[in-house]
Amino acid sequence: MVTHRPAPALAVVGDRLLTGLRDVTSDLGALDSSGCWAVVLPFSGAPVCARFDRVQSARPWRGAPWVGVAPDAWRTSLDEPAYKRGVAAIRSAIAAGDVYQVNLTRLLSAPLPAGADVAALGAALAEGNPAPFSAVVRLPEQGIHVASASPERFLERDGDRLWSSPIKGTAASPDGFLAKDRAENVMIVDLVRNDLGRVCEWGSVKVPSICAVEEHPGLAHLVSTVEGRLRPTLGWADAIGATFPPGSVTGAPKLSALQHISALEPADRGIYCGAVGWVDADRGCGALNVAIRTFWFAEDEIRFGTGGGITWDSDPAGEWAETELKARRLLRVAANGPVDPLDPLHPHAPARPQNAAL
Repeated sequence: MVTHRPAPALAVVGDRLLTGLRDVTSDLGALDSSGCWAVVLPFSGAPVCARFDRVQSARPWRGAPWVGVAPDAWRTSLDEPAYKRGVAAIRSAIAAGDVYQVNLTRLLSAPLPAGADVAALGAALAEGNPAPFSAVVRLPEQGIHVASASPERFLERDGDRLWSSPIKGTAASPDGFLAKDRAENVMIVDLVRNDLGRVCEWGSVKVPSICAVEEHPGLAHLVSTVEGRLRPTLGWADAIGATFPPGSVTGAPKLSALQHISALEPADRGIYCGAVGWVDADRGCGALNVAIRTFWFAEDEIRFGTGGGITWDSDPAGEWAETELKARRLLRVAANGPVDPLDPLHPHAPARPQNAAL
């Protein structure tokens, strides 16, 4: 009889491969102790901080290839009519003065393929959709299997310097942004300034870049940067506590936006819209992404989220189309097929069944 050992714990975060798991804790204060950590912060739920003994440069994946998920296997927590109704509800709340912006998302899920390894999926994403804040974390005993192709910095730290680079505004090309995209970016920049101001030195919070255009595979984003100097007595737990969940995936004001998210989204976000990254406690540095463009395994499913910021100027049909734009390339990579503008996930492809995610 042949027995199969579970895959060992590992993390590929930044440009480093972490192996040799030492311990796991939900205490964010441990990130200011010692060692190198992989960090997973679900949108709701306990943090997972995993310390590893061995750190080396990330290398090409040498294991079995990703098994693939059929494009028609995905289902969505909010279909197109329901998502459009959510957009309309948020616009009504904005008109009533309850909120300025709410990030509305939908959860895609499909049966987990036999033999699926999240590290293989991470390798496929690195090839098919490279991203500056990509991350893979595999902690089998903790039930953590996450592969992220995030383009967005949630929180980065180097000594006392603390900075965030919220993304708000998405278009198919750099010349496709609307006035609405810039308005939602500026609103979230103001929110992030306030969040960082809770833990940074008085007068140190600045915005060195606002609404810069960044091109990523298949789309373009507006990206701003907000930075400050962390107060001497504070650490990672304080910084995360003041800024999490990320403003770009909640809305403004944040507490009111979270209430609308809870009322409108039928599925828990899980790891989606949380954060994944690394911390080197010995050097006092680290980087956490915003867990968008992110896949994770939950029980017998593979899951993925997509969404966007809703403002008064939002058009329900346009917002739905934006969720498809953000998901299209990633789902093609997850299908283990070529990324081609003429494939079935192209926005002008024939209509799909109403209950299909894409």
